[in-house]
Amino acid sequence: MNNRQDLLILGGGLVGMTLALAAARKGISSHVVDRADPADLTAEGFDGRASAISTASWNLFTNIGLAPRLEPHGSPIASIAVTDQMKPGEIDFTPEDNEGTLGRMFANRELRLALFEAASEEPLINWHAKANVVSRQRGEHGVSAILESGEELTASLMIAAEGRGSPTRDEAGITFAKWDYSHRAIIAGLTHERSHEQVAWEIFYPAGPFALLPMLDLPDGTHRSALVWTVDEKDAAGTLKLSDRAFLAEVEKRMGTMFGEITSVGPRSSYPLGFHHTAKITDQRLALIGDAAHGIHPIAGQGLNLGLRDVGALVDVLADGMRIGLDPGDAQLLARYERWRGLDSFMVALATDGLTRLFGIPGKTASAVRRLGMAGVQRVPVLKDWFMDEARGVSGDLPELLKA
Repeated sequence: MNNRQDLLILGGGLVGMTLALAAARKGISSHVVDRADPADLTAEGFDGRASAISTASWNLFTNIGLAPRLEPHGSPIASIAVTDQMKPGEIDFTPEDNEGTLGRMFANRELRLALFEAASEEPLINWHAKANVVSRQRGEHGVSAILESGEELTASLMIAAEGRGSPTRDEAGITFAKWDYSHRAIIAGLTHERSHEQVAWEIFYPAGPFALLPMLDLPDGTHRSALVWTVDEKDAAGTLKLSDRAFLAEVEKRMGTMFGEITSVGPRSSYPLGFHHTAKITDQRLALIGDAAHGIHPIAGQGLNLGLRDVGALVDVLADGMRIGLDPGDAQLLARYERWRGLDSFMVALATDGLTRLFGIPGKTASAVRRLGMAGVQRVPVLKDWFMDEARGVSGDLPELLKA
């Protein structure tokens, strides 16, 4: 039986599944193939893995019908505080009262639950979970993938959404610039005595940023934050092996008593930090989205949001083309997507890389210069507004799906 769909999305994570849902809202059908077991990805418990959802990304979730499912689980980001080693010279990004928040924080588990629930109810999505792709084909008239089970899936356009190690991208021979920061991000969930007051903290140390991200309080009133702590690669294994008491002592050295006593720490995990950016994001009947196309440092919390901008742009392009009778894999449509997303994602990637290097310069003089610069930004409203618009994701040429 020929079960051909418009899209063949390889990778059903946060970006890939959002693409499938956004496409379905425009009447575009898809196969979604992912190796993972959804039950593992949505297991109970908070391990600190969380994502900052910008204003523009929240507009996308609203426009595809996810907001009612997600709203009860998100913590607003009322302001962002940026400081160099907790010394004077802090920047406080707080919007005016009528401008709303700077975004929302969600546990990744809650995002997945909402996406998976919506996908399971969507007739235009054929979801193939716990499935391995053993071969891929792209030709003049369509694309296909054969699963380990022997099933063949066909479509008009293939989407690589498998993340940083995308085999689809590599098989297509798409080259990319890449380097390793020789650091790891350690992630954990914290509970603490005082409220975070919906403030996201970015505390810069020479070894890397130390971020405290506001999570929703538990029903019993327990205050929670997600910790993303960047450490040198050589120190990561030892830091992960620390007892809870020793780990919390190290955390408190870096954040002081702003949240009162840290009462508990959840399971710790880590991942290596690196940069990559592909030379192009399309090929014959192929489009790259999310980390398959660009992997950036989490310093500004923009990784997922960058992928969601890809989603919005690609769906806009495909829907416009299909409305006038073009095939989803048409080269003209892919060229438009390339032009739209190639430069924007590259500029964001360069900016985060520059920030990483700037705040990683050790020494008192470098710290003093950074703090002087931050104090200058704090005093210039137009600069602060520009940074806040960037954090919200509302600058530049926005896809329709990312607009309110």
